[in-house]
Amino acid sequence: MELRTLGYFVAVAEELHFGRAATRLHMSQPPLSRAIKQLESDVGAPLFVRSPAGVTLTSVGTVLLDEARALLGHADRVRVRVSAAAGVATLTVGILGDGTDPGMTRLAAAYRGRHPGIDIRVRDTDLTDPTCGLRAGLVDVALTRAPFDETALTVRTLRADPVGVVLRADDPLARRDRLGPAELSDRRWFQFPPGTDPVWQSYWNGGSPREGPVVRAVQECLQAVLWNGTVGLAPMGHDLPAELAVVPLAGMAPSRVVVAWNEGDSNPLIRSFTEIATTAYRRS
Repeated sequence: MELRTLGYFVAVAEELHFGRAATRLHMSQPPLSRAIKQLESDVGAPLFVRSPAGVTLTSVGTVLLDEARALLGHADRVRVRVSAAAGVATLTVGILGDGTDPGMTRLAAAYRGRHPGIDIRVRDTDLTDPTCGLRAGLVDVALTRAPFDETALTVRTLRADPVGVVLRADDPLARRDRLGPAELSDRRWFQFPPGTDPVWQSYWNGGSPREGPVVRAVQECLQAVLWNGTVGLAPMGHDLPAELAVVPLAGMAPSRVVVAWNEGDSNPLIRSFTEIATTAYRRS
């Protein structure tokens, strides 16, 4: 069995869908299907039960998944130790979001435990660049939120959070159980500076051009609400000052927490970071 084929198998097993796994692996579905069929031939048993909705693991597939993850993890550790011996064991992580997120806390602890000798450098970025400096070469991997322009990037979703409208607690709309976009059409929203990723800008502006104060950081967004009565969007579940409230927004796609890195970057530290992050955020 080749490590690459085992990696294909793990992707299908985690996505439980050949199409989604192919997208994640940046390959077309036919060669992925052929690779899995060849792996099943090598094993001598089916690994998946296939249906129009996707796939499920067989009992043999469940056993192989544990072994494949262990083998791939060991291979990554070998590459990391070789990199460390060569003096290149550094990973720069760009972070956009709440550093108190329990998923991030678990990720940091698990990564330190697996790679104690790696020098982790963290670059905290503002809201004007959701890729955290990936395209500028400032970071190796980004822990951020989508959507944004994913051209030439590989993006893995870790978790999806519902989105709500941030208002002053004394705003009449703050007493509502749920709001719709039409009810906010006459309100001022915070916006991002010119040059900000247009996909990102459109999402956080509810899909429509808005007028309001320009902000670059989360605290500036909150202050715009407190001082100016501005409204904006934020992921649900985050702690806010007592003077603020968040109301669920109907019809809004969830905000995805993602790991992103430059397409084609084969740094084993990034692969390990992604796999550990997937587990850490799955437990959130």
